[in-house]
Amino acid sequence: MMSIPVKIFAFLSLCCIGAFSGWQGSTTDAFSSDTGQGTRYVASATAADTATPDKSAGASFTGITDSLSSSGPTAYSEETWPLISIHMTTAGTVSAKPVAVAILDTGIDANHEELAGKVIVEKCFVDGCDTEDILGHGTFIAGIIAASDENNTGTEGLAPNSRLMNIKVADDKGRCRQSDLIEGIIWAADNGAQVINISIELHEYTSALQEAIDYAWDSGALIIAAAGNDGNSVPVYPAALEHCLSITGIDEAEKRAPLANFGDWVDAAAPGFRIYGIMPEDTYGYQHGTSFATAYASGLAARLFAVATDSNGNGKLNDEVLEAILAGCRELPLEGTGNGLIDVIASEEYLVTPSRLN
Repeated sequence: MMSIPVKIFAFLSLCCIGAFSGWQGSTTDAFSSDTGQGTRYVASATAADTATPDKSAGASFTGITDSLSSSGPTAYSEETWPLISIHMTTAGTVSAKPVAVAILDTGIDANHEELAGKVIVEKCFVDGCDTEDILGHGTFIAGIIAASDENNTGTEGLAPNSRLMNIKVADDKGRCRQSDLIEGIIWAADNGAQVINISIELHEYTSALQEAIDYAWDSGALIIAAAGNDGNSVPVYPAALEHCLSITGIDEAEKRAPLANFGDWVDAAAPGFRIYGIMPEDTYGYQHGTSFATAYASGLAARLFAVATDSNGNGKLNDEVLEAILAGCRELPLEGTGNGLIDVIASEEYLVTPSRLN
């Protein structure tokens, strides 16, 4: 979480573990489908490198499940409820200025029809892997952020001009080592990421992870992480860390999404239930979880980076973008949802409000 709390989580709650401790579990979001260069940072060693095993360890899927018709959406408005709820459908034209968005996840299908030409760099930190997305989690998140706005499929991304950095830190079963996540964060910061989406959940605090988040923030990146899908108020990481925007999920009725975590460490909320989006090999489907809520916040951040100015003269824009996201939120009558539901129009208007600069 930021000095102002912030959290985010996605799809099968990607659970991380310590470097040599073995796997901790799999993601906990639910899913159904229709058919550089720079200063090198070294994290300090920590005795708490191994996370406490997740209660869902060993399960291929836990949490919410949903059925999906292979025929696709039956009503465009039903599939676009997330965009309507955050006032994306009535927002102005997005800036053509490209913003670098790092997605630390299971990979991205860079050849998907909705993402053609958008992935600018790929890096894998999982042993013996490439950046291909077998599970589909990372591809879905990439679509929420940057899917084409020209295909009329109901999957328009918030910031279609984004340049995506495909950083694979979770394997093809959604499992992630803490050490790989840390390396991925540092690599993203060193290679120019402005937004870093982390839909991954760790159940134990480590100083090494906090140091990596601090490094990325000091480099000018805004880190957005999922609050997790355990249905309780117990903090998860990196979402609960300082300098990390923490996001939980809501449903169409603006109630907390099933199993979405909550608490005073959560910064804001975004759509996280019955989300229609893209899957590998030009397919489409539904997913549920705070991972996807996080992606909506990352898409908003990318839109704001494209138009933000350095109002305080510190040479960075991440503080202005964070302030605009939180200031633009619409309050929700729900405990543990931070500043409330993100709002595209309100945040964009906040950035250009003259009184803010006085």
